[in-house]
Amino acid sequence: MQLEYFQLIDRIADRNVGARAIAVEAQVPLQNTIFEVHFPGHPIMPGVLLIEAMAQTSGWLLIALTKFERMPFLAAVKEAKMRSFVSPGELLMVEANIIHEGSGYAITAAKVRVGGELRCNATITFGIVPFPNPELRVHMDAMAKRIGFPQQAISHD
Repeated sequence: MQLEYFQLIDRIADRNVGARAIAVEAQVPLQNTIFEVHFPGHPIMPGVLLIEAMAQTSGWLLIALTKFERMPFLAAVKEAKMRSFVSPGELLMVEANIIHEGSGYAITAAKVRVGGELRCNATITFGIVPFPNPELRVHMDAMAKRIGFPQQAISHD
């Protein structure tokens, strides 16, 4: 994870377009300025960043399903539940699957696990639109390579 750049996904661990599911890994850093204030003497990963990790995971699934032709944007988070703390240094397995799509929107069910233990989950809604500009597409291509997005899944114009 690179919290300072809001890059919360380290690598794609598993992608199954047929099952409309994805799993990614994210290593929570041992040291980060966010842990200085959240919370002194008891550092934990902020819930909002866990939700963002689930949203980014879901976003990569949606990009895969659209063959990299459309960009998902966060529209709503429902039923987010923080079940246990996430500490610095822990390896997150973030999973997402599509539960509904259509009319330019998609809804995913996402979970964060550590060592198989469920730490949080949420239902997340996205608006899906064509890439709004070429710069964002170039940036997302670079991010896809960094996290191991299968290159054969990327369709170029």
